[in-house]
Amino acid sequence: MTTAAGPVHSEADRGDKGGVRTALAGLTTRGRSFLAAGIAAAICAYVLGQSDLLRVGLLLALLPLVCATVLYRTRYRVAGSRRLAPARVPSGSEARVHLRMDNVSRLPTGLLMLQDRVPYVLGPRPRFVLDRVEAGGRREVSYRVRSDLRGRYPLGPLQLRLTDPFGMCELTRSFSSYDTLTVIPRVEPLPPVRFAGEAKGYGDGRNRSLALAGEDDVIPRGYRYGDDLRRVHWRSTARYGELMVRREEQPQRARCTVLLDTRGLAFRGAGPDSPFEWAVSGTASALVHMLERGFSVRLVTDTGSSVPGEGADGFAGASQESADAAGLMMDTLAVIDHSDGTGLSRAYDLLRGGNEGLLIAFFGDLDEEQAAVAAKMRQRSGGAVAFVLDSGGWGREPTDVAGPLDRSEERLRMLREAGWTALSVPRGASLTELWRQADRERTGVGATSGPGSEGARA
Repeated sequence: MTTAAGPVHSEADRGDKGGVRTALAGLTTRGRSFLAAGIAAAICAYVLGQSDLLRVGLLLALLPLVCATVLYRTRYRVAGSRRLAPARVPSGSEARVHLRMDNVSRLPTGLLMLQDRVPYVLGPRPRFVLDRVEAGGRREVSYRVRSDLRGRYPLGPLQLRLTDPFGMCELTRSFSSYDTLTVIPRVEPLPPVRFAGEAKGYGDGRNRSLALAGEDDVIPRGYRYGDDLRRVHWRSTARYGELMVRREEQPQRARCTVLLDTRGLAFRGAGPDSPFEWAVSGTASALVHMLERGFSVRLVTDTGSSVPGEGADGFAGASQESADAAGLMMDTLAVIDHSDGTGLSRAYDLLRGGNEGLLIAFFGDLDEEQAAVAAKMRQRSGGAVAFVLDSGGWGREPTDVAGPLDRSEERLRMLREAGWTALSVPRGASLTELWRQADRERTGVGATSGPGSEGARA
């Protein structure tokens, strides 16, 4: 992504109230020292009656003022642009920012100091010194940024410092545009496994077309430019008074819903190694993996919100390109935060509308009431896998938390009795290993799910 700011006139900044005030404000320590020394020498010369000292004082005082005036009235113009590579980067990875300066005036520039404004979490503020840029010339520089915390970080505006050869004055000009670096959760590659209870589709590489029962069951749509005229449905055209065509037979995709528990009271701690960040990273890994396997996927939180929320029942994949859907959900996870909710009832209300296919959930601490609500979600799903993070166990040794561990096992038992493949997530656990473990435990869950459940490779 490239953004370019308009030309920067060094003779005035549009936000300045007065040229004299701006020029004096740009005096450096050296310039202010010269000015103060000149004024002091002039006063002493007046008191002592020394004309030679008065000349020296006037020279010292005028030099910084002349430099500030000349620098302020400089007429050359420069344009800047910024390019991010890439604009979306996983946490813990580096992105490179490329800056380009073009001299669009007919005069060469003097010494330029380039500075880009970046948030402190991305690293120190980059500064570059550019030598004389010829008329029509350009200079390119780059720097790296890195963040262990996901989020959206503004880069810019780009600032240009102009200085005189004597170092008496510095003036800063700012470009108006900025870019945004999106730091998404870290995605862990997952192995293909087969979870029980998933409905047929081409999530496993199988295509199944929707058959039309007869002429009366045709669902037409309005004609669009480029449609084949052989698909015109004349009976519907006569009925609606406009050209109608038969809908194309669409392959049915296997569906997968990924549920992320964001309740603030369900997670303890903060930072890159906190249980909530593990859950967000696991959610991102599951979403990307299921989209790559050809599933129609949606992201649901405990607040009842659904991402991307477009298409049939909010699923992405059939009516939206997988790459676009993955980007939208990654952008959502990049800025997701704890919710103020205390329960999972809103998520249950969203999921109870019908069979949503495979359900993958990342839960925080569950009390008995919320464990019961989570258990009922399994009844509306073809298959369900739960990763339960015991936040208390992340900050203490297992030997010190015998009571909480017993409660955690009780919650897992409630989920398993309802048909979930439920796994406890200890501190530092690998999602890849847990993913394989869920596959190994699916046989027992499949037996409790009832006959007729079919496996779908995930």
